[in-house]
Amino acid sequence: MNGALKAAWGLTAFVVLVGLIGWITTGEVFFAVFIVLGVLTAVGAVMTGRSVRKENDSR
Repeated sequence: MNGALKAAWGLTAFVVLVGLIGWITTGEVFFAVFIVLGVLTAVGAVMTGRSVRKENDSR
């Protein structure tokens, strides 16, 4: 796992956690937006974090 992917997962966890804490403590449904953005960030990290192995790659 490279540094950019670690940062994406860290950002995902942070945004979802902020959304959950904000929603629970204030009761404002607006914080659900943070959870949705966190999930979208996670999906982006999964989609871009995969590496395709080349057939002739000797590494």
